[in-house]
Amino acid sequence: DALAGLYRCGDGRFVRLHTNFPHHRAGIVKLLGCEDTRDSVAAALEGWQAEGFETAATDAGLVVAMARRFQEWDAHPQAAALATLPLIEIEKVGDAPAPARPAGARPMAGLRVLDLTRIIAGPTAGRILASHGAQVLAISAAHLPSVFPLVVDSGRGKRQAALDLRGAEGRETLRGLVREADVVVQGYRPGGLAALGFSPEDLLALNPSLVVATLSAYGRLGPWAGKRGFDSLTQTATGLNWAEAEAFGEETPRALPCQALDHGAGHLLAFGVMAALARRAREGGGARVEISL
Repeated sequence: DALAGLYRCGDGRFVRLHTNFPHHRAGIVKLLGCEDTRDSVAAALEGWQAEGFETAATDAGLVVAMARRFQEWDAHPQAAALATLPLIEIEKVGDAPAPARPAGARPMAGLRVLDLTRIIAGPTAGRILASHGAQVLAISAAHLPSVFPLVVDSGRGKRQAALDLRGAEGRETLRGLVREADVVVQGYRPGGLAALGFSPEDLLALNPSLVVATLSAYGRLGPWAGKRGFDSLTQTATGLNWAEAEAFGEETPRALPCQALDHGAGHLLAFGVMAALARRAREGGGARVEISL
């Protein structure tokens, strides 16, 4: 998007804006009280301190990150919260018997996955599970924005469907699919699906042998547990952009040349799902799997 990217604020610090979705772009323009142009946004941000704007944007449900260096991130309360968690959380839930599944030519043959994710990281996990033989149904909704080339790239091996969970009929359809599934992978903003009645606890109540895999930007603990984010923003917040700039001898934060955190998290999330399924086959029960960018 034309407004997305790096900006210098009035205190000399930098923020990165993510405006690829129209509602995020409109929210930034409204918060700044400026015109919908890059020059106008840049001028408006000269009147803000970077961390203050990051906080205000977060409070408004927008996606912004201040550029920090590694040592700054290590001192941040969110980094301290994440330090208490493993790379991938895998928690057994309950003692439901493992569903009978026939052996197949590939590790996940015969297993059903509901892929409730968008953009890169979550869809990458679903694509990997499909490549291992799972029947993957990717569910979005007609009213939600998407990036079509990413849908193509991450949709290989999946079936696609649309459900509007704002209505009772759509929610009941999803409940029926959950009852027949082995895995639900979800990567919407923290609390988004829970508000519609599909929290991990709700999903496991519908299907006690389910593996529920959740991806978030900043993790389930800490002051940023509810903060929305994307790969480019977590790069900025955690020090990677300054490290990349230093590697190139540059004086402004530089993004990595690819969405490395998205793809890495997608692979690790798929690994966590497979590990949880392997344990389910041995011990029964459902499971919760958690990972963050």
